[in-house]
Amino acid sequence: MTRQLRLGMIGGGEGAYIGNIHRLAARLDGAWVLVAGAFDADPSKGRAFAQSQGIAEDRSYGTYQELIAGEIARADRVDAVAICTPNFTHYPMAKALIEAGVAVICEKPLTATLEEALALEELARVRGVFIGVTYTYSGYPMVHEARARVAAGEIGAVRTVQVEYPLEWMATAIEAQGNAQAAWRTDPKKNGRGGSIGDIGTHAYHLAGFVTGLRLQSLTADLATFVNGRSLDDNAHVMLRYEGGARGLLWSSQVAIGNSNGVRIRVFGGKGSLAWYQEQPNELILTPLEGRVQTLKRGAGDLSPAAKARTRTPPGHPEGYLEAFANLYLGFAEAIRARAEGRAPAPIGQDLPLIRDGVKGVAFVEAVVDSHEADDQPWITPVAV
Repeated sequence: MTRQLRLGMIGGGEGAYIGNIHRLAARLDGAWVLVAGAFDADPSKGRAFAQSQGIAEDRSYGTYQELIAGEIARADRVDAVAICTPNFTHYPMAKALIEAGVAVICEKPLTATLEEALALEELARVRGVFIGVTYTYSGYPMVHEARARVAAGEIGAVRTVQVEYPLEWMATAIEAQGNAQAAWRTDPKKNGRGGSIGDIGTHAYHLAGFVTGLRLQSLTADLATFVNGRSLDDNAHVMLRYEGGARGLLWSSQVAIGNSNGVRIRVFGGKGSLAWYQEQPNELILTPLEGRVQTLKRGAGDLSPAAKARTRTPPGHPEGYLEAFANLYLGFAEAIRARAEGRAPAPIGQDLPLIRDGVKGVAFVEAVVDSHEADDQPWITPVAV
């Protein structure tokens, strides 16, 4: 499979933020070529958008069902389909793709309910279909560097991890003013049970587990809805207890004024600490016990193989969000190629967010909401950790 892999896309058409990010990321390294799509709930708009992207008329589909039927009948069928639609649609789309034997690249959270997530995981296992989930922050080189240094014991046994994802974009009721992205995120029928915790808290939860390697034991949560009229939380505080005794604190907020995209993680161990901030993504701060604070820079020669595999330019030439997203797409391509060729994937195709990570994210959201709603059992153990 030395050729470019053929990509299809569902959703992510005109006016959609995340669809364009997927397209840019897929193109960056030349591993993928977008050949098919059903980009809009309105079939005519979806077909028009597909052709504006250079997609052939016979692969510009009106619905995802038409995309699947059309592609599986072709000798040059798609190798994978990216699902870039609201949460409540992920399950039927992914299920249909898996049943057709088509690999899936799915936006997070994987599904709107845990029952659906577990069903997809089992179906993918039985059918042997690849499922990647776009937990973007695990694509950054310095996040992989942090993971490698924790695993090597450089900061000692982890004692506590603090992770946060604050945003300000929903600090007012923009969903009532015609903002379509906010509208579905505040609708329980389309977003699921968790508001900010499902939309961005899952990113923070995955990041904490990815960097530390810790397995969650239980959690207790306090959710809040600060903007009047909303049915879902727009702020969440979650206390975490990990196996082995480590503790954690997670904060996600859509109403934190002054924060554009303030993803941050700090890990404290018995011999030192690590800190990474998404708005300064090319640096990782290492502080040894009774030692000097060190700023580790992306592109430096003494970094881990995992970080080097995800680095394109020398230090001083910033890489950021698009490159991190592209690292996931490049990794998914390598993982799919390796499966087809019956070999182990190269480093870029390892340590990827896959369907089990998607299931864990949905289980986390369910446990957070259960904890918040419980009067007699505040500490909840997620079904999948």
